[in-house]
This record gives sequence, structure tokens and C-alpha cells, in this order.
Amino acid sequence: MDSNQLVDLVAKACDDKRAEDIVLLDMQNVSLIADYFLVCEGTNERQVQAIAREVKDIAEAQNIDVKRMEGFDQARWVLVDLGYLVCHVFHRDERGYYNIEKLWGDAPQLEVKL
Repeated sequence: MDSNQLVDLVAKACDDKRAEDIVLLDMQNVSLIADYFLVCEGTNERQVQAIAREVKDIAEAQNIDVKRMEGFDQARWVLVDLGYLVCHVFHRDERGYYNIEKLWGDAPQLEVKL
């Protein structure tokens, strides 16, 4: 599976769990951390966990190695590292505080295909 297919798969998984404000950042020329950041939010802790769990389950079903998943228990900011794609699932109250889109403002925003 190439990176574009993975991005589409993860974006759809987030959308299926009713994630809001899904944003895709192209990190290829900005950072060595990953090629893409997919950022979204849930309205409460249970939804944040459901979104993160769906991303993990969909990736594993496609034999994609989940490098790590952090923040799941607190469900305020869950990071799912899929190698060249990192999915950031925020609680709505936390997203504005961390403001990843502004922090990585040099990264172009790409259209998310749902």
C-alpha cells in the first residue's frame, strides 16, 4: 500500500467514527518525522478513543505496522504512528491549545478524500 492509499484509508476511518475538522498536512519537505500528519478531533473522550482504535484496527487489518499509539487512556490527544503517516486525534478542547496546524505552518494542507 502506498502512502496516498494509506492516507485515504485513515481519513475514511476517522470520518466513519464522525471525526470533525479532518486536516492533512504534507510534511515531506518540512520534517523527517513523517511524510504526512492527519489531524482530527472528537467531541469527547470516548469518541477520541473510538477514532484512534478504528485507525489502529484498519491499519492492522491491512498488515500495516502500528509503530506506537500514545495518549489513548487519557484520550485528550492520541497519536497513532503508522510510519510515514502520523494520525493526531485530539479532544476538541485540546486541539486549539496545541494548534498543530499553526505549529507546522510551513507544511502545505492537502485535500482530504472521504
